[in-house]
Amino acid sequence: MSVSVRIDESLVEAARAAAKAEFRTVQGQIEFWAKVGRAALDNPDLPASFIAESLMALKEPHEQAMPFVPRSRQ
Repeated sequence: MSVSVRIDESLVEAARAAAKAEFRTVQGQIEFWAKVGRAALDNPDLPASFIAESLMALKEPHEQAMPFVPRSRQ
């Protein structure tokens, strides 16, 4: 389902540039920013960069993920 919303042109241009750099659509970039913002508001003690990286990691294919190995076992 899609919904039309009015967004400031400068925000759309910023999303267009970021989307190109991160291989997303403009819509996908704005949705990603919204998810990061919502998660940041829900977790004010976490840095936004940590939240963004965590959301990206959740979308990573499991076949490409590296298992976590604690330093004590290395």
